[in-house]
Amino acid sequence: MKVLALVGSLRADSFNSCVMETMKERYAAWSISVADIGSLPFYNQDVELIPPPIVKAFKKQVSDTEAIIIVTPEYNWSIPGVLKNALDWLSRVELVMVGKPVLIIGASTGMIGTLRAQTHLRQILSGPGLNARVLPPAGNEVLVNFADSKCKNGRLADEQTLLFLDQVINRFNDWVKTNTP
Repeated sequence: MKVLALVGSLRADSFNSCVMETMKERYAAWSISVADIGSLPFYNQDVELIPPPIVKAFKKQVSDTEAIIIVTPEYNWSIPGVLKNALDWLSRVELVMVGKPVLIIGASTGMIGTLRAQTHLRQILSGPGLNARVLPPAGNEVLVNFADSKCKNGRLADEQTLLFLDQVINRFNDWVKTNTP
């Protein structure tokens, strides 16, 4: 499956990048690429009809993929601005996220992981300009808590977390196959 990842952290030693790099290696049967959302200009409605080339290329990346994985930290009980900016671009004019299968994952140093950010992200993704098909949450919430102790050398190293991630990835894979028109 061709998958595009949106990683909501720009930090060099990001725990969310740690999770994504682990996923790229662990699920090598999928073709996972990571979008460079940090290079996108701020969304501006004045230029949405003729967007900058980098925005056009980003939307094409999203359009050409079978599924999206969003890996987000939690900033002030929500998603980071860089991720919101990317989603704002995707929600306008050419609506490339409508119906796109999405898996939400997040890592943070706190006890409840990125629960509040993921809840907010689900609301955003259900908006009319995005209207993505997000994997239902029942048992599929990948909330990597205490990530500072679970990421080692840039990779997720906690066996229990990896086994749970395997289960969710398998369910997502099956869900995409059975729910894609």
